[in-house]
Amino acid sequence: MLETLNSWDIQLFLYFNGMHSPFWDSVMWWVSGKTNWIPLYVFILGYLVYQHRWKALWILLGAVVLVTMSDQASVLFKDAFERLRPCHQPHLAGMVHLVNDYCGGTYGFVSSHAANHFAVAFFTALWIKEKWYWIFILLWAALVSYSRIYLGVHFPGDVMGGAVLGILLAWGIFQIMMLIPALKPKR
Repeated sequence: MLETLNSWDIQLFLYFNGMHSPFWDSVMWWVSGKTNWIPLYVFILGYLVYQHRWKALWILLGAVVLVTMSDQASVLFKDAFERLRPCHQPHLAGMVHLVNDYCGGTYGFVSSHAANHFAVAFFTALWIKEKWYWIFILLWAALVSYSRIYLGVHFPGDVMGGAVLGILLAWGIFQIMMLIPALKPKR
């Protein structure tokens, strides 16, 4: 069973990674950049302040704890599973399209990008609660996660594992924060 899942993961990876062009190489490189999304984070923080006033400080603290946990948990998964990134797998040599010759660290399961971005997306969506925001922010997290497959540094399974990890951690931190009386929504 595990062998079949791995085979499907490799086939999906080769399909998505194989759809490349110079234009999309530069777009996906930018999408995957860590600092390129700072304006979006500033906008989200501003919107949280607008909606929640002083509670936004608690939400920001929760987000910082969440991203730290998400990032560190994804590293623990990588060290525990030791699944080589596609660009480090000898049997895929010559088949992986890399952008700017970037391959990343040795192991890829789970994707830290996917874990962190889905954690932020889900956590902030739980606070903002607007349908338009849910759609936008989850599509954003999916795009960033897809960019990791496109760039050749993660398998789809790595990205899905990271997304699940990020969402579960976001849900957990949100539930813990709901135990703080001042943060509970008024009914």
